[in-house]
Amino acid sequence: MRKKEFWYGIAFIAGMTVVATLIAMIPVVKDDLKFSSLIVGILLGMVYANLFRVKAVGQWVSGTKFCSKQILRAGIVLYGFRLTFADVAVAGWPAFAVDLIIVAGTLFLGILFGRLLRMDTDTVLMTATGSSICGAAAVLGAESVVRCEPHKTAVAVSTVVIFGTISMFLYPIIYRTCCLPIDDFSWAVYTGSTLHEVAHVAGAGDAMNAAGGDVASTATITKMIRVIMLAPVLVVMSFMLSRLRRSENGGVKRRITIPWFAFGFLLVICINTFLAEYMPANIYAPLFGKGGIVEQADTFMLAMAMTALGADTTVDKFRQAGAKPFYLAGLLYIWLLVGGYFLTSTLVPMLK
Repeated sequence: MRKKEFWYGIAFIAGMTVVATLIAMIPVVKDDLKFSSLIVGILLGMVYANLFRVKAVGQWVSGTKFCSKQILRAGIVLYGFRLTFADVAVAGWPAFAVDLIIVAGTLFLGILFGRLLRMDTDTVLMTATGSSICGAAAVLGAESVVRCEPHKTAVAVSTVVIFGTISMFLYPIIYRTCCLPIDDFSWAVYTGSTLHEVAHVAGAGDAMNAAGGDVASTATITKMIRVIMLAPVLVVMSFMLSRLRRSENGGVKRRITIPWFAFGFLLVICINTFLAEYMPANIYAPLFGKGGIVEQADTFMLAMAMTALGADTTVDKFRQAGAKPFYLAGLLYIWLLVGGYFLTSTLVPMLK
């Protein structure tokens, strides 16, 4: 009986994910809002959790947890097929240097502001990771290391959606006004290093290109360099959390949670770099290229994980979290918007 409930849980989440995928294909959602199936999935899961949850589905919890844990880790590993180390060479040292400082600075400031706001460590790390690296995907990766309650993951994702969407519309407006004295390459690095989601970067870059710029391609590559930094950040975070929780438990040693999927993520990037170079293009493109079979499967897996997390998130849990996560995300947003500009305008001309 338990085995049936397990598969029922997975089938239920998969069915909701199919609906989320179809909604994400609607032009208004896809082209105007730039909401991916991951974002739609967690929103759909939350709608279900708050309005339609029935007792029978609660018995399928083992299947839904499998989606939010194991399928999530597999999805993060396969995410590596979207990247190659050759991408780093295209944008060069300016993009790498700015990304490195932005990621490290955002995490440091997130922890600092979190302490000033007297927030719990889990929420701080989830929110800071989402702002510093790659939005929802980074939050999902951090969730496997932090092992926090699902509603904290949902709160962190919501901050990414809110502030990332604001930037997606704000950056092209600032670009059109020509009020910032930087060239297109610097704008691309600035956009790729400070916007939250890959979709946000793509949306803002396309709008700037439509205004006569040449921003989208380099901005996306700069963003992908940030994504590559997810693996080392998760490893460092794991060791930091182990030490912190040991001190909180009176010096009692706790097993370090090594995020093996992060190493798998890096390994897959290496494999993809090799395949992109040596596999015939007519074979590589439909399998591993943009929009290929692997990318579509990976997107569906990550959307399943997001849907499962949303299905365990109620309004009451948002109320428990309070407004502090949004204050923290707002402070980090100011750092990305203002600090990111001054960092880009200073470093990029020096390193070009």
